[in-house]
Amino acid sequence: MTAASRYTYLGPEGTFTEAALRTLPEAATRELVPMISVPAALDAVRNGDAGGSLVPIENSVEGGVSATVDELASGRPLMIYREVYLPIAFALLVRPGTTLENVKTVTGHPVAQPQVRGWLERHLPEAQWESAASNADGARLVQEGRYDAAFAGEFAAPTYGLEPLVTDIHDAENATTRFVLVGRPARPAAPTGADKTSVVLWLRGDHPGALLDVLQEYATCGVNLVRIESRPTGRSIGEYSFSVDCEGHISDRRVGEALMGLRRLCADVRYLGSYPRADQVAPTVVTGTADADFLRASDWLTRCLDGRS
Repeated sequence: MTAASRYTYLGPEGTFTEAALRTLPEAATRELVPMISVPAALDAVRNGDAGGSLVPIENSVEGGVSATVDELASGRPLMIYREVYLPIAFALLVRPGTTLENVKTVTGHPVAQPQVRGWLERHLPEAQWESAASNADGARLVQEGRYDAAFAGEFAAPTYGLEPLVTDIHDAENATTRFVLVGRPARPAAPTGADKTSVVLWLRGDHPGALLDVLQEYATCGVNLVRIESRPTGRSIGEYSFSVDCEGHISDRRVGEALMGLRRLCADVRYLGSYPRADQVAPTVVTGTADADFLRASDWLTRCLDGRS
């Protein structure tokens, strides 16, 4: 297969990321390649070795996945083309013959720990937790005998010759992880009427109301935010960028106007794409912010300039 028909994902085999990727219809015709980390998965796209990569970006319990948020904000630009929601429930995977009383060490991805902390306190209060690169990698480490148990998807058990000792583990009902399909920059897909637009913003200096100015651009244009997260830039203490998802498509006048305002106000803006919402929820367009309203305002300004107001 060509690089364009190859998709990478956070591996190894048996991760929730792989399960989410396989929900995409095009996955059936792609070569799916597991990678050791989010940066490795995305670098394969940057280097032209893959046409796309699916990576986790947000969890309903733990919030943003910092490795993905930071990678999209740095390095050669990438764009988001799709998002996938996957309900998350864990199984405690063990080597055959292991009982709950035998479990002294457990492992899993760091994002998994807050989702099973309560269960651990109730059932394995003395067990020692060690983080793994992914939940499936934790299962591999159990297979190798380095840990007694791993929190992973039940579907990963056969891949690593393990057994699900306990299933359907989750502290929060309806826990969900959001994944994004990332590719090299290109023209965004046509609007569907239920879209998101993602950007990374760097403020122009530190002064009172700097973040308020940014938020006001969205509010004035009637654009609703669905996620905003601050991340350290790494340059100095107190210096942050902001990763923002909003409702709407860049071709919507209200979104385009907001982005132009942000580009004027901010030191830098990185456009990460406009793409269909996984939940297919259409935005509520407030009075005065529909495309037709912006067009009427633009026509009025033209008439004023022409002396025809």
